[in-house]
Amino acid sequence: MFVPTAVTEQLAAVGEHEPRVLIVGAGVAGLTLARSLRAKGLHPVLVERAGQRQDSGYMLGLMPFVDPVLAELGLERHYLEQSVAVRHYRLCSATGAALRNYSVDTALGEFGHYRGIERGRLLELLATGGTPVAFRTAPHAVERAGETVRVDLTENGTELRAEFDAVIAADGVHSTTRDLVLDAERVHTHDTTWGGWVTWADPDEWPDTYQETWGPGCFVGLYPVPGRIGVFVGGPRADTTRGPAAFARLVRDRLHNLDPRSSRALTELANTPESHYWRLSDVRCDGWTAGRFASLGDAAAGFLPTAGVGAAMAIESAGALARRLAPADRNTVPRALRDYERAQRPRVESAQRNSRQLAALMLRRGRLTSRARDFATALVGVNTALGPIRKLLAQRDDEHTAPVS
Repeated sequence: MFVPTAVTEQLAAVGEHEPRVLIVGAGVAGLTLARSLRAKGLHPVLVERAGQRQDSGYMLGLMPFVDPVLAELGLERHYLEQSVAVRHYRLCSATGAALRNYSVDTALGEFGHYRGIERGRLLELLATGGTPVAFRTAPHAVERAGETVRVDLTENGTELRAEFDAVIAADGVHSTTRDLVLDAERVHTHDTTWGGWVTWADPDEWPDTYQETWGPGCFVGLYPVPGRIGVFVGGPRADTTRGPAAFARLVRDRLHNLDPRSSRALTELANTPESHYWRLSDVRCDGWTAGRFASLGDAAAGFLPTAGVGAAMAIESAGALARRLAPADRNTVPRALRDYERAQRPRVESAQRNSRQLAALMLRRGRLTSRARDFATALVGVNTALGPIRKLLAQRDDEHTAPVS
């Protein structure tokens, strides 16, 4: 659970000889980093712009990248209890008919778990045992002050100033903290011009099967979590402006062989007008660090959902950063941050490229190009399709080098 705790109270708990670390953003990346540092004896200050009651959000598919971090935090058993195994992936064609079934276990089982979980449950899991956080708090100025960083924050409408040895921006794709430090030209957006809605459907007889339909100018994805199915229905933003109910009808017109599972998902979308809309774009920073500042998770490299790996890479990155920050003293913090970027940025950007490549394959508009894509995709084996992810998983031990000191 989250424990509302003022910034000054959190700072008072910092040990005399440990670096003062400010983490901005209590989402998946920031919360993982805060818990990892606390497990190593540090007392980071965690702040969150939003209030204590946050929308649980959406479904997440977590690949085995997260396993070492969650095991190190003693959360593996609870994680398995709060998630479902993803064992199969079913791909449907441009007409809506089943195209191919893949065994995810075959491709990823040797590396660890692939699980489906709600974002809200994951946050609760990461906050197990109590995590201090200052809600309704965000920085509005960050500047170097000698060998420290001076940060001006607004906490529940009150202005305060504090000094830190490290500032970590983990406040998402549209990070305001990152924008206070990095020049705008170092932050690049990749826009697919597509978007869609996230909603929920009742569980069915395939609780371990992800299913996606790659249609002409439309996409339907079904992703089980405990007790229900996360649904994403998308298309070109020029079409989705019609609204969820009208777009659901458009999808039915385009998919002539729609299976009952996807049909139920479209019915849920049409009947749930408050569904969350997600623009399919991502962000990449030319550099993650600057002196005593570092970006983490989506603030460093936001992901398209097409490869289902963004949240897992954020957790892995948080673990990598914690291993380097924990043994650092106040003088060696900048070096620890540089080592984190050097180790993790190539891995994250490789996974991000894979997501972009999949988006180019999946998000097609014309029927002829969609059918040509289906023909080629049907010939690809699961190990080949997940080749870039398998390579990163096979190489992940290389990242577990001795932390800087």
